[in-house]
Amino acid sequence: METQDQEWEDSLEQPRLFDVRILNRELSWLDFNDRVLSMAAETGIPLLDRARYLAIFSSNLDEFFQVRVAALRDQIAAGIETPAADGRTPLQQMEEVGLRVNELIARQEDLFLDELRPALAAVGVRIVGWKDLTSDEKSLMAEYYENRIFPVLTPLAVDPGHPFPYISDLALSIAATVADPDSAEERFVRLKVPDLFPRLIEVGNGRLLPAEDLIAAHLHTLFMGMVVTEWSTFRVTRNADLTLEEEEAEDLLEAVEMELRRRRFKRPVRLEVHESMSAEMTALLVRELDLDQRNVSRHRALLDLARLEVLASLNRPDLKTVPWTPVTAGRLLVVEDSDRSIFSVIRDRALLVHHPYESFASSVEAFVASASEDPRVQSIKMTLYRAGGDSPIIRSLIEAAERGVQVAVLVELKARFDEATNVQWARQLERAGVHVVYGMVGLKTHCKVALVVRDDGDQLRRYCHIGTGNYNSKTARIYEDLGYLTCDQRIGADAGHLFNHLTGYSRSESYDTLIVAPRDLRGRLYDLIRNEAAHGSEGRIMIKCNSIADSGMIEALYEASAAGVKIEMIVRGVCGLRAGVPGLSENITVRSVLGRYLEHSRIYRFGHGHADGGVLHLIGSADLMPRNLDRRVEVLVPIDHPRHREWLDQTLTFLSSSEVVRWELGPDDRWRRRGPEDRFSPDAQEMMYRWTVARQQQTRRPNLA
Repeated sequence: METQDQEWEDSLEQPRLFDVRILNRELSWLDFNDRVLSMAAETGIPLLDRARYLAIFSSNLDEFFQVRVAALRDQIAAGIETPAADGRTPLQQMEEVGLRVNELIARQEDLFLDELRPALAAVGVRIVGWKDLTSDEKSLMAEYYENRIFPVLTPLAVDPGHPFPYISDLALSIAATVADPDSAEERFVRLKVPDLFPRLIEVGNGRLLPAEDLIAAHLHTLFMGMVVTEWSTFRVTRNADLTLEEEEAEDLLEAVEMELRRRRFKRPVRLEVHESMSAEMTALLVRELDLDQRNVSRHRALLDLARLEVLASLNRPDLKTVPWTPVTAGRLLVVEDSDRSIFSVIRDRALLVHHPYESFASSVEAFVASASEDPRVQSIKMTLYRAGGDSPIIRSLIEAAERGVQVAVLVELKARFDEATNVQWARQLERAGVHVVYGMVGLKTHCKVALVVRDDGDQLRRYCHIGTGNYNSKTARIYEDLGYLTCDQRIGADAGHLFNHLTGYSRSESYDTLIVAPRDLRGRLYDLIRNEAAHGSEGRIMIKCNSIADSGMIEALYEASAAGVKIEMIVRGVCGLRAGVPGLSENITVRSVLGRYLEHSRIYRFGHGHADGGVLHLIGSADLMPRNLDRRVEVLVPIDHPRHREWLDQTLTFLSSSEVVRWELGPDDRWRRRGPEDRFSPDAQEMMYRWTVARQQQTRRPNLA
């Protein structure tokens, strides 16, 4: 540890000549989470929604430490000094990440303690401590503790016969020092706060008590005859990435299950403690967890502010945004209002659906459910990346298989943090007779594709869904995504080739319409960017994505900018691309739009990319990251119908409006909020929802054929 510490200190003394062409991925991600935190400070957003953004910020940061910080620490431990694309070594990145995280956490706690908590209290929502309760409330909570909490608590003492206990990832724990009043002998005790009851317990009248406060007030019930001399809370974050040797795994499903068991015991990367914890107790934890003081953060506020998510369930509609009810896509209303099938509607013309403005249940779920029940359907093939817990789509697939339909599902077992759920679904699908495969060695299958083969009487037809988001009913209500339903023969043939390649043993074929990674996507995007560059100042590129960090794509966009192409980027998260820098990217603008929905769709628009020389629109699953372009199976599909292209253009217009609240990246690499200063309105997502509702009302007429 001393050697590593010295290397760290020495590295900070070296001059830093970073590549200014590409921004650091880790620091850019922290900029994104800074924007999420900024949403919690927006006074134009209702209070409970602001609290939810604080919770999202905390959850995001947890994952950042579990994956990105853990990876940096692994590189440091291995002595790797290879710099990132911006020139920073792992040690240098780690130091700057630490400074930035401390700054963000301080802001979060100030926002919670000094603004949100008092503002919530002023409208009757109070997070209180045990000492703040009345005698009647204490009696009520004591009964709750006795009946609901005490039976599941397990105190673990540390002594010669009891080694320091294992601390699970992200578990909230109470650390206590307990003394024998007769012998004055002391013991350290760890008590896990289980997830079996709420972290914020409703006392009544809008008052909520942190679970650890209730437990701490009753520690004497766990240590009869002893004296609790100190208690405080702490939390450990562990490396949560999976390490799989796929080439050596004879059974990938078993390999993932084994690695999931091992992940519980991966090394810690962060220790969070409440500021009330003594230096002696902190030192004990640091020593036992094999950390050092740089890995410790002390907090004024409650640990794990992700618990504020529970506030969203309070019955206080006056403190929340008015929910938007998803509408049924106009042409699908005929399915609800008549005996026509969804397949006949798709045969008439392809459908573009926009979630959650338009219902996922009445479109994608209905498509799969209809396929599972339709006697004319002969086979169903799907990719599943994140299906979620209670999945209507998986129930439909099981029903179809039990009815005798040929069902093949590619389950991506390596979908981060959904591995355990996907293993469970894979087992259940196999028991139902579904042909389950687990993807390709060395590649994650991230594309969102469903293929239904149906005997329409006159011929067999392939019906396809290609989307930007997961087949997940829960996230489909809060993630903004696009889906394309079509029976175009060329797309159907391409989808068939794709599934044969994924489930069988064959070389990837050329595709007529779809653009597939890793085979073609990188080269095709390069060609489209260069084609726009050939048009000089008449060239136009507009890209909406989650992240851009691929150095090759960034350099290609810089070259297009130098040729005069106007490039507009709408990037929610990581952005390694610099914007508006003279001599580098003066024709590139970058903005980020946040709102009640997580912007998740990917739209690629090239002004001269179509075969006829006109505008080309593409949607799909791929971001501009090395992993998406080179290490994942991704699919983009062209959107050709004028009404669908109009929809995509309208979406981009709302997001790029100069009137909406957004964050813009400046030539100095700083993100700045733009738009109305005193309100979070007009909001691009609200504009989109109102436009969607109006569009549906215009198309709702008796004959929709």
